[in-house]
Amino acid sequence: MAEARANLAELDPVWSRIRAEALDAVQQEPLLGGLVHGCILHHASLESALAYRISQKLASTEMSEQLLREIADSAYQDDASIGQALRADIVAVFDRDPACHRLIQPLLYFKGFQAVQAYRIGHWLWAQGRRDLAYFFQMRVSEQFGVDIHPAARVGKGIFLDHAHSIVIGETAVVGDNVSILHSVTLGGTGKEDEDRHPKIGDGVLIGAGAAVLGNIKIGHCSRIAAGSVVLSEVPPCTTVAGVPAKVVGEAGCAQPSISMDQRLK
Repeated sequence: MAEARANLAELDPVWSRIRAEALDAVQQEPLLGGLVHGCILHHASLESALAYRISQKLASTEMSEQLLREIADSAYQDDASIGQALRADIVAVFDRDPACHRLIQPLLYFKGFQAVQAYRIGHWLWAQGRRDLAYFFQMRVSEQFGVDIHPAARVGKGIFLDHAHSIVIGETAVVGDNVSILHSVTLGGTGKEDEDRHPKIGDGVLIGAGAAVLGNIKIGHCSRIAAGSVVLSEVPPCTTVAGVPAKVVGEAGCAQPSISMDQRLK
């Protein structure tokens, strides 16, 4: 048994750490024993735990927890990249959110992380041609978490949705890797055109609270969008934009704005 645990830690250190934190959490707060065992300790993998947690959150009289869990399990089994992305996402939350002190927190409590993982299942369904079921996932994620991501949108890994309230990401939007998005952000279109109409966000971008990025425009790698800005034109890489409409106000201030999370204009 000890050898099996050692192999688990070597093969999946994220899951091994989550299990260790879960055991400690039960010792510290026995009243949460049922939650922690049901969501983490009863499962053999992080994918299984996420499938269970997502199904719990999205279940309703219209779709049972068991059916939702089977869908999520199928997605994880069919596409290993979803599991890779979820590990990058959970580590991103831990690294960038000063309120996150343990890896179990996003899995158990943080709706931004949970919303992104549920979106990934919906995106898998969309790619499978199961469009109505993908729309169902989108609807339930919006209802439960206040995050509306179209299942056709393409979202990279290492994504951090801070507070994750009232975030909208449109159908043809593309979000790169290691992007941090604060609450009340919109990646939207500029009209009713039925074509490629949403923003393309580069890697390492930080988007401040309440910002709106509108239209089929490119946001360069490692740039910053200040809180409350309305971005209507292309943003060069490694710059900071602010205002309504947004204009370049300086350099990004660091090599990785989405990781440093520094929103001060310098």
